[in-house]
Amino acid sequence: MPSWSTCDTATYMSVVPLPVPWRVAALYRFAPLEGFAALRAPLLDFCRSLGIRGTLLLAAEGINGTVAGSDEAIAALIDRLESVDGLAGLDVKFSRASAMPFHRMKVRLKKEIVTMGVPGLDPRSSAGAYVEPADWNALISDPRTVVIDTRNDYEVAIGTFRRAVDPRTASFREFPDWIGARREELAGRKVAMFCTGGIRCEKATAYVKSLGIEDVFHLKGGILKYLEEIPAADSLWEGECFVFDERVAVTHGLGEGEAELCRACRRPLTAAKRASERFAEGISCERCFDERSEADRLRYAERHRQVALAEERGDGPHIGGA
Repeated sequence: MPSWSTCDTATYMSVVPLPVPWRVAALYRFAPLEGFAALRAPLLDFCRSLGIRGTLLLAAEGINGTVAGSDEAIAALIDRLESVDGLAGLDVKFSRASAMPFHRMKVRLKKEIVTMGVPGLDPRSSAGAYVEPADWNALISDPRTVVIDTRNDYEVAIGTFRRAVDPRTASFREFPDWIGARREELAGRKVAMFCTGGIRCEKATAYVKSLGIEDVFHLKGGILKYLEEIPAADSLWEGECFVFDERVAVTHGLGEGEAELCRACRRPLTAAKRASERFAEGISCERCFDERSEADRLRYAERHRQVALAEERGDGPHIGGA
């Protein structure tokens, strides 16, 4: 590595890349949190005081969320959460963002930290068997294994695992009915399930096992952990992985992907989809064009114009404020 005495700042920066500024933490833990409502205000104040943005969901069954901030701020938040009774041992996946990927900080109280709508499920005691990313390829390459993507249709549209079944669900609430209708054909088969960070699979596999299907597995750490650990040359992942923030998608090594959001319907769009004549930045895409009226598109066009003007003036985020 060159020393400061032998090179100028520009040369040093070209040799030693600076770290991407924002650290993103996707976290969850199923745990009994009887007093979860009392955690909301202190957590919100704590995050705001450190410049952290994103969303945390609190419920009687635990915590779920994705947040971003400086390395020091995110480390402090994880320490704070780990100190709460029941939350030690959080499942956390870290990645990077070149720009702050959230507009504001929110801490919300919910009935479920991931909404399936099936009462009485306890993933802590009944979820399927974890499969490490290093062992995942062998499991899903086995022709006896049924591979199921538990995410929603718009997520699956930009990337999924080879051989994966797409349930074509619009929300996770639809998943129990979809899987229940296929109970007989899954009986006696290996069922391997996956999701973005692992939380949906905790519930999905617990539900599948409640149907009497025993050989149920799920990817530990979800797609995010797989993309972090498995080299692209060895990967069975195809496309990009949708994430619920302004990065839109990530790819191998958790680098930022090329997908962009349609600002009218919030669906992710690949480069091919953005080539459609029905795509207009900030206004429409081929999937939502027929779902919206011309008046809607005029309204979206004005909103897009105001966002562009705010950015031009250097006013900061037009949506969400500081």
